[in-house]
Amino acid sequence: MAGVHFSYKNFKQLIRLNIGISERLDENRAESFTLLYCDFSSFTQDEIDTSLRDVLRNSDSIINHDGDYFFVLPYTDKYGTNIVKSQFDDFFGRKLNSFLVSYPVDGETAEEIIEFLQNSISRFCKKDLIYLDELYELNE
Repeated sequence: MAGVHFSYKNFKQLIRLNIGISERLDENRAESFTLLYCDFSSFTQDEIDTSLRDVLRNSDSIINHDGDYFFVLPYTDKYGTNIVKSQFDDFFGRKLNSFLVSYPVDGETAEEIIEFLQNSISRFCKKDLIYLDELYELNE
């Protein structure tokens, strides 16, 4: 297990891809995928890499911007994502600064999901991810 890494510049397109797959395959529009944010800024790259191998599935996607990591977990609701989050907490031996959002519950478009995520992280995690502005403002 390890997940698949994507470039930060492809973050918005990755969310759009998962929305498209969900619309095609998930007729009941339940929580089709969940996006998990984790702040790994206080860990070494070796620790992070080992945690990703130990916790994530091959079908999970990884985007990172410095120590900020975003995981797209397909066909995983908030309950299942909380299990993944707990596995990261256990691996690192402490509760991580994190937040999760699900499609379509927390947004119908990539822009809505990113904006909701950014606002929630600012409010609940007390961390300003200003660099995300470019992702939901651009209408590519």
